[in-house]
Amino acid sequence: MSKKRFFVAILAALATMVLMSGMAFAEYPTKPVTLVAPYGPGGASDLAARALAAVAPNYVKEPVVVINRTGAGGVVGSTYVARSAPDGYTLLLSRVGCNGVAPAINMKTPYTWDGFTFLGLLELNPVVYVVQSTSPFKSLKEVVAAIKKSPGKYSYSTSGPTTILNMGFQKLLADANLPSTAVKMVPYKGGGGAKTALLGGHVDFLCINLATVIDQIQAGKLRALAVTTPERFPMISDVPTVKEAGFPDLEVIIGWSGLWGPPKLSEEVVNVWTAALQNVAKDKTWLKMTNSLGSVPYIKSPAETKAFVEKQFKVYRELGQKLGLIIK
Repeated sequence: MSKKRFFVAILAALATMVLMSGMAFAEYPTKPVTLVAPYGPGGASDLAARALAAVAPNYVKEPVVVINRTGAGGVVGSTYVARSAPDGYTLLLSRVGCNGVAPAINMKTPYTWDGFTFLGLLELNPVVYVVQSTSPFKSLKEVVAAIKKSPGKYSYSTSGPTTILNMGFQKLLADANLPSTAVKMVPYKGGGGAKTALLGGHVDFLCINLATVIDQIQAGKLRALAVTTPERFPMISDVPTVKEAGFPDLEVIIGWSGLWGPPKLSEEVVNVWTAALQNVAKDKTWLKMTNSLGSVPYIKSPAETKAFVEKQFKVYRELGQKLGLIIK
């Protein structure tokens, strides 16, 4: 082969490789994407994951399969994604508990708050303080008064010590000048389990994302005593805000969901999901599903998401230090 033909062949091969490389990036995804929900079925994490999985295939052209990897208050599922291959086929439905509270409170958490690739924020979820509909308690002040009168008598369910379900109740106790041990904490695998415990009468109180209990509140099975939004929430307009209930500082307790990937995801994968989420933000089906769960659509860019999560991390680090809840 002549030198000229040799170089032409080399150039042709290189051009083909570049073209195929570009096509490979453009084709992502070429198989189903796994979306890890780090809490159990029926909770806010699971519901948010399934809402996204229902519409995302319209924009990424491949199925999105939700799996529940539970344990340690969402840390097991989050760790699994953090250690997965950065190929874009294993993503995380992130939550405030395991991705904001846990790394802020527990120094042994096997990942940092920013140890992921941020793809976008999805929604905000108000937090409510609830009791059984047959409970004698009609307000947060009545709950606090009962705890002061009989410390150690009552209990509340959570999805783990470093979750918003626990932090929300601990914050209430702190604001009422009560010790963290004044009420017994009973942990479950997820928000769904914590809710079931309250419905079954196994515990007395629950602080939880509205999305997990909105159906039971509307059906009259649970009574909401207060919601952490600055204004009354339209879906439960008869429920007072925490400010109206006498505990304005509880407004910092807010739930959220996001879409994270393992660290070092390629720019191409990030771009695919950034574009997809912009379409999801306008998707009528997703908006309807999200609103029906009692959540507020809040899709943000990767940069905006990182800034938001950093602020949340700082809130819970400061709260943990103030309440003496830091685990070293």
